[in-house]
Amino acid sequence: MSDPITLGALFLILAAVLTTADSARPFWQKFYHYVPATLLCYFIPSLLNTFGLVDADNTELYPVVSRVLLPASLVLFTLSVDFKAFRRLGRKSVLMFAASAISIMLGGPLAVWAIARVAPELVGGQGPDAVWRGLATLAGTWIGGGANQTALKEVFQPSSNLFSAIVTVDVFVSNLWLGALLYGAGHSAAIDRWLGADASAVEEVKQRIQNQVNAIRRIPSATDLVVILAVGFGATAVAHALADQIAPYIDRNSPLLSQFSLNAPFFWIVGLATAIGIGLSFTKARNLEGAGASKVATVFLYLMIATIGLKMNILAIADHPGLILVGVVWMLFHVLLMIGFSRLIRAPYFFLAVGSQACIGGPATAPIIAAAFHPVLAPVGVLMAILGYAVGTYMGYLCGILMQLASP
Repeated sequence: MSDPITLGALFLILAAVLTTADSARPFWQKFYHYVPATLLCYFIPSLLNTFGLVDADNTELYPVVSRVLLPASLVLFTLSVDFKAFRRLGRKSVLMFAASAISIMLGGPLAVWAIARVAPELVGGQGPDAVWRGLATLAGTWIGGGANQTALKEVFQPSSNLFSAIVTVDVFVSNLWLGALLYGAGHSAAIDRWLGADASAVEEVKQRIQNQVNAIRRIPSATDLVVILAVGFGATAVAHALADQIAPYIDRNSPLLSQFSLNAPFFWIVGLATAIGIGLSFTKARNLEGAGASKVATVFLYLMIATIGLKMNILAIADHPGLILVGVVWMLFHVLLMIGFSRLIRAPYFFLAVGSQACIGGPATAPIIAAAFHPVLAPVGVLMAILGYAVGTYMGYLCGILMQLASP
């Protein structure tokens, strides 16, 4: 399908899911009690790719959505940010992010070591085809993002074929975990009870911001909607313009900063869009929330979820079963450590999910997970994900060295 047809299909899927999710019919209410609507918005588009109806490698939808609609949604979400409220989230959010990054850094070498005991050929190889070299780039993107992965690719020099296979592992395993987190978001209350966690801080922030929105809510006019779009896309344009200047300058003149992936345009696009939105929250522009700014942002975010789903090929496991097994074992270690640490400090599932996705998915998906709990919480995902860019290259490098030592 061409991109216009694919875009139309995605909106039809989103409309069908969200309409049935709002239905008062007992069947749909029972169905969505077990299957979160957000998960379906992600999973159904993946079938288009799995069965060859859409070529995910050639569509331009994802680059456009991730670099235009995503930053615009971040601006509109942060218009009503209440930092006093967010400070009430406390230190557990930071601790869960730290646990996420550390578990990924240690999970890689442990997965290599464990599989080397039973199937050493899966994690062996020589020279540029040594599996640990490709897995080191996976550590970069799972702790930070694409820029960190690119940096580690230059450091460890895996072969092109190996790197292509690692990209498949990344897409399959990380999207599988994203789907699991989205499912969990629909059952967060039960998960919090099982974790023994107190989610009152998250609920307080959510309720406080929602009360502020209710106080200024009004029926939007056409002018309101145009102004909302102007603010979102105008701030996105400013972020792109500045990023196009800042990133190349750092790349040319500040190699030390480049080690922190500050030469990545996407980092600056997301960071600047968020900063602009935060700045506007101190102006009268915050009143646009009353006209539905976050609802417009939520539409953008749903389209982002659907286009991410397009990248998922459920049958991809057949192409690289050995490497995907390594990725699954690695991810299982991360998941188990996150669950264990969450129970230890009694952190709510929200912090587990957002802390994990802030590393695994970065700024593209962390706000999606946060918004799955409530749209007003999306900025928490952005702020946590930006931390990953700063540490991704260094922790990924250390992970790569440890995997080299663990390889047969």
